[in-house]
Amino acid sequence: MKRAIVTILAFIGAMSLFFIALIFFLIGALANRDKTGTIANTTVLEMNLETGVMETAPDNPLAQLQGQRQPTLRGIVEGLERASNDDRVKGLIAHVGASGMSLADIQEIRDAVLAFRARKKFAVAFAETLGEFGPATGMYYLAAAFDEIWLQPSGDVGLTGVWMESQFVRGTLDKLGIVPRMDHRYQYKNAMNQFTEKSFTPAHREAMTKVKDSWFQQVVRGIAQGRKLTGDQVKAAIDKGPYFGQEALTAKLVDGIGYRDEVFAKVKAKAGPAAKLLFLGKYSERAGGIHTSGKRVALIYGVGAVERGRNDFDPLRGSVTMGSDTVAGALRAAAQDSDVKAILFRVNSPGGSYVASDTIWREVVRARKAGKPVIVSMGTLAGSGGYFVAMAADKIVAQPGTITGSIGVLGGKMITKGLWDKVGVTFDEVHSGTNAGMFDGYRDYSPEEWSRFEAWLDRVYADFTSKVAEGRKLPKEKVLQIAKGRIWTGEDAKALGLVDEVGGYPVALRLVKQAIKISESEDVELRVYPRRKTRFEQIAAMLEPDERENSESQAAARLLTGLQPLIRQMRALGLYGKPDGVLTMPELNGVY
Repeated sequence: MKRAIVTILAFIGAMSLFFIALIFFLIGALANRDKTGTIANTTVLEMNLETGVMETAPDNPLAQLQGQRQPTLRGIVEGLERASNDDRVKGLIAHVGASGMSLADIQEIRDAVLAFRARKKFAVAFAETLGEFGPATGMYYLAAAFDEIWLQPSGDVGLTGVWMESQFVRGTLDKLGIVPRMDHRYQYKNAMNQFTEKSFTPAHREAMTKVKDSWFQQVVRGIAQGRKLTGDQVKAAIDKGPYFGQEALTAKLVDGIGYRDEVFAKVKAKAGPAAKLLFLGKYSERAGGIHTSGKRVALIYGVGAVERGRNDFDPLRGSVTMGSDTVAGALRAAAQDSDVKAILFRVNSPGGSYVASDTIWREVVRARKAGKPVIVSMGTLAGSGGYFVAMAADKIVAQPGTITGSIGVLGGKMITKGLWDKVGVTFDEVHSGTNAGMFDGYRDYSPEEWSRFEAWLDRVYADFTSKVAEGRKLPKEKVLQIAKGRIWTGEDAKALGLVDEVGGYPVALRLVKQAIKISESEDVELRVYPRRKTRFEQIAAMLEPDERENSESQAAARLLTGLQPLIRQMRALGLYGKPDGVLTMPELNGVY
């Protein structure tokens, strides 16, 4: 009977994967059907920034299907860089509005637009609305990097400032009879506060206020520069927001009011009578990429929560994980490749497993010892475990709005006896070993177990801070002052010595060239490690059982998990499976 159930589950799983593969191939074929074509001698590039952006396209069919309409951040940056040196391209029009992009992603695109304009190309931002009765300060900050901002007559400008809040579920846990038994190193390691507190602690409020102020000042400076206003004028304008369309025009926050057809007609007339529109992605396909020749630089992505094992993708939440097996393997491969002269390590992670982070850290150290300079480029987040994997690099680059640091550790468990008592469920047990029940959620720690747990926190924190001091060449005393689990913006982190420069991909590539002693004008070949799988390899990987599975029952469980996304959602909520990692940042819910 058991074998029959396993066989049925395996068949259902195989058929499901077959249909996923079929859909993937069909959509891929449609997406690739127009990769040829010409570029008009008078071209205006078009870019839709309302879809949001991805850090990188995951090497997973489901991930690529879900994110097929989203451009990658690197694709935008390199596409605009390629176009800035193309005489056929006269300008750019971008559709902006509301995308939920992080401040660091916005800054990466702003930098690319400003560099494009510096080559005597025009750039126009068009919005149907900048926040439809909602906040859009971040997207207005992005639009301010363009020569002109145009708004549809019915649109608004949700320029209202920066709002940050944190959610606390301690009250809910109290009602359920669940007791959080947790601790941290140290007072600013605030990720656990959502379970243990009902509002900000003084340290939590201090850290959040500092980040909020840093973000706000960055946005004010950028808008002031773009709109030729003073900082005080921008702050005054924010305090009066939001704005109806005509009010925004009167306040000189936008340059014109018009519908899409009217704005596009003006843009084409500005470029010339023969101007043709071409989406940035299509342009990149037809014009060819950049960084395709020269000394080889390995580009390695560390994206998502840090976990042991391979990179993974959660189709329900659309999130990826940074698997230590995958990333450490890529670092080893790059270090052993004689053609690779340096490594560009792109990190975008809120942290996670201490052990997995340490595995990746070790390979960064080994790559440097093998003579391969490692330059880290930080994205939206690179804190806690995300900072751990980066701190041994030769140089670290972060956007001013990147969230980094969070050098600390937390852990513990939820004691669920009160909940089970409410519903009449009881447990009994037998055991061997004094501390055998240390990790059981039904009971509290004994004094001896708690002492051992506290010693474990001390051990991890001492290791983390010592490696920061070693990697960043900072006195240990200074590291202990700026650590304590506290998050910092990239701008503040640079002042503290946690990062070396602010900027994005171009700044990181400049540091790569300096490290391998070539001129800034000389190009390099950026090659992604590990090599991207072909579609056949991606499908085969989905069908192939993990080598750690050693029974039919385990294989069936794996298939069942893939077919029942509800289980994965329960894991995401912490109701099923392993808890979050111990090197984890607090969640930031920012509205800007």
